[in-house]
Amino acid sequence: MCPQDPVNLIIAVSFGLRIPARILASAKYGGLNVHPSMLPEFPGPAPLHHTLLANRKTTGVTLQTLHPTRFDEGIIVAQTPYPGVEHQAATVDELQALIAPLGANMLIQSLKSGSFVPPIREVGWYNSPLASREVTHASKIGPKDRHLDWTTWSAADILRRQRIIGPLWNMTKTIATGKDGERKGAKRIIWEHGFRLLEEECHLFPAIGHPIVVGLHGATPKVYIRACDGNVLVADSVKVEGEATTEAFHATKRNSFAPIPKRGDETTQYPHDFVAFHSPLT
Repeated sequence: MCPQDPVNLIIAVSFGLRIPARILASAKYGGLNVHPSMLPEFPGPAPLHHTLLANRKTTGVTLQTLHPTRFDEGIIVAQTPYPGVEHQAATVDELQALIAPLGANMLIQSLKSGSFVPPIREVGWYNSPLASREVTHASKIGPKDRHLDWTTWSAADILRRQRIIGPLWNMTKTIATGKDGERKGAKRIIWEHGFRLLEEECHLFPAIGHPIVVGLHGATPKVYIRACDGNVLVADSVKVEGEATTEAFHATKRNSFAPIPKRGDETTQYPHDFVAFHSPLT
């Protein structure tokens, strides 16, 4: 339903839905949208996430007209000058705190100057060095983006993704031995509290993405995992799907991710104080 009273301009900020063409047509000057990237770079619903995931150290804001049928393809009315503003943000909240005031000021200045009134002058950075950069669609962050790939992600990649879109997850095999014999399966491990980088040198050299439980003889065994760049990450706690978050060692033992010996047998069965998971993480 279109509004009954005359409408001059429609403004959408972080709306997430396409405004129907009939509603835009009912407004004298159509619509404006504040987008937190320098379009055409990072069009889509999650530009802040993808700016950080791409490790971009500059960013900006775009004020565009609302296209009647497509997202983020309107006329660029105003934009942060090339090459954008530098930032040191590590999380989406930090980047949003920088970008939000820039977007608000840009919108206010455009309303005051009337730059949205036809004929509208296109002011995008199409003629700048950024024009040759491949456009990445900033798709909505979903479970596949949090699926940790140990074969291609470095430790720095993992820690960055953990900050931006975590918690990450993997699948691992479980092999339990009971009265009915050996039972095999797979469970999802959610790295609820993420990882920390192992500062001291690790002499165990676990295979990439194949967890080992270290410190079986001690009071607090830990789970170590080697990333593809050789650095080792430590998981102090995990969440197995369907269970509460707990210490990584206890979750490993309870779910039979590794052949953990019964209490009291550790020294005789595992003189080297560590044991590997049944399989690498997938």
